[in-house]
Amino acid sequence: MTNHDEAAAVRPLTLTWVSRHLEVGERIVKTAALHGGITADMRRLTVGTRDGGTRDLVLRSFVDPFHVGRAEDSLNREAGALALLTGTDVPAPGLVAVDPTAAHCAYPSLLMTHLAGRTVLDDEGLETHVPLLARQLAAIHALRPAERPRKYVTLTTADTVVVPKGADAAAWAAAIDVIRKPAPPYEGRFLHRDFQPGNVLFDMSPPSPAGPRITGVVDWAATCWGPADLDVAHCSTNLALLHGPAWGLRFAEAYQEAGGVLAAAASERVYWQVRDGLACSEEVQLVSQPWRAAGRTELTTRAVEERLDAYVTALMDALA
Repeated sequence: MTNHDEAAAVRPLTLTWVSRHLEVGERIVKTAALHGGITADMRRLTVGTRDGGTRDLVLRSFVDPFHVGRAEDSLNREAGALALLTGTDVPAPGLVAVDPTAAHCAYPSLLMTHLAGRTVLDDEGLETHVPLLARQLAAIHALRPAERPRKYVTLTTADTVVVPKGADAAAWAAAIDVIRKPAPPYEGRFLHRDFQPGNVLFDMSPPSPAGPRITGVVDWAATCWGPADLDVAHCSTNLALLHGPAWGLRFAEAYQEAGGVLAAAASERVYWQVRDGLACSEEVQLVSQPWRAAGRTELTTRAVEERLDAYVTALMDALA
């Protein structure tokens, strides 16, 4: 182990478990923290190979006591999704091993292959990136697994919405009334359920005539079966908060231009957009913190709340 400070964060019991899943003659030579995760600790493990080279793996571990209790379900769902995605055209990590109950590791953990690329959260190049995101999501929704994952769930209710300070009270009251209604009928699709820029990797260098390309989609722990509109709405909300409400509204159009199919009625599409926007109201601080850590320091909790208010208001204006 050459990076002792970083390695100390990965417990010896876990390192021993990882080592059992390496090829003969391989060893872990370095660990490094990966930033951007909210619920789990992410580490890149550099593995020395027999020929003198290296390869990388990624270790996801649930170390926070609050999330440890939910780790078994989350890790089993992600392991199942990664196994399902093997052999498809969707660029997802490959599953190496999983220990959802910490039977062998210090914490519940999942080991997977490392994908090249990086997340892109800045405003530059959105005209190119948004259509790429839309095409990738449409490709995910086109998958028809032999065994469907569990049905989606929504946790937000009219009573749990947190109206931002200074928000358009009338618009938010109308939006809350929208989600009091039953969900519209839908044709089920395979959903990522947390598809957004923070979970998509791009190859950005060196610049090429072909432009940037998506190299990976990560964090499949919430995979489920449900309406395509729900995934589209979630990415739309994130784009609205990262880049402004107009980009949130644009994403649904880009998705349809990419061949994706949304609900036929505008009111049904807006239902899912409003539901996801209101869901974000409960966790603005949690969502925005990784963005600031990644360099978007201007996205304070207050700034994101203001963008969320503007986005929800725009959705209600579209429904009027």
